[in-house]
Amino acid sequence: MRIATWNVNSITARLPRLLAWLESSGTDVLCIQETKCTAEQFPTEELRALGYESVVNATGRWNGVALVSRVGLADVVTGLPGGPEYDAAEEPRAISATCGPVRVWSVYVPNGREVEHEHYAYKLRWLEALKAAVAEDAAGDRPFAVLGDYNIAPTDDDVWDRAVFEGLTHVTEPERAALAGLRETGLADVVPRPLKYEHPFTYWDYRQLCFPKNRGMRIDLVYGNKPFAEAVTDSYVDREERKGKGASDHAPVVVDLDV
Repeated sequence: MRIATWNVNSITARLPRLLAWLESSGTDVLCIQETKCTAEQFPTEELRALGYESVVNATGRWNGVALVSRVGLADVVTGLPGGPEYDAAEEPRAISATCGPVRVWSVYVPNGREVEHEHYAYKLRWLEALKAAVAEDAAGDRPFAVLGDYNIAPTDDDVWDRAVFEGLTHVTEPERAALAGLRETGLADVVPRPLKYEHPFTYWDYRQLCFPKNRGMRIDLVYGNKPFAEAVTDSYVDREERKGKGASDHAPVVVDLDV
């Protein structure tokens, strides 16, 4: 079984690449983030033509998550149970479902913006709610994983130059402590192998030639419980999909499972 996660940075802009990638990659389940569309605008019919069911949690603007599966979608939960609001609204940042033998979440963790910004405090509250919401499944016997854009680099090795990020979000101790809290529920970081260079970065800014210079970050993560992690046979960053015209600034992270 092949499961992947990909922040597409607008599914409308990325649709031709997404459809071609699904056909060529043999992916069974895809967790999508940053759809930047409403639920009505989501390309359900185009995906169905390829044999995929889909569920989406999206209201437009810059958020939105989805799950796409050709092995079934059952027991769908839209949103983060107990999640906090921001600007008096619940942002569409989580969706979960059972896909065949595996339970998965697609999450788009808040960015945080700046350390002193209210969005940073919201990010930490959101992660605390995520920890509470996944704890039961994380400790269970069924393969379970939370995949998505976490907007956190777990270690200093997960950014191209730690000094560049001093005092900025994505690398602060409270954010990394929140990731440690997730691991305490029984989840492990399934670290992919890079297809090029030493570190498996998943995101490269569009500016300043960051991708050609490999000035990236590993912020798209797969956190799986013990049954999930033990079933992993391979995992990699599909760096090729970050290349060329019309690419997202994130690359897909792919996980192969023997389940």
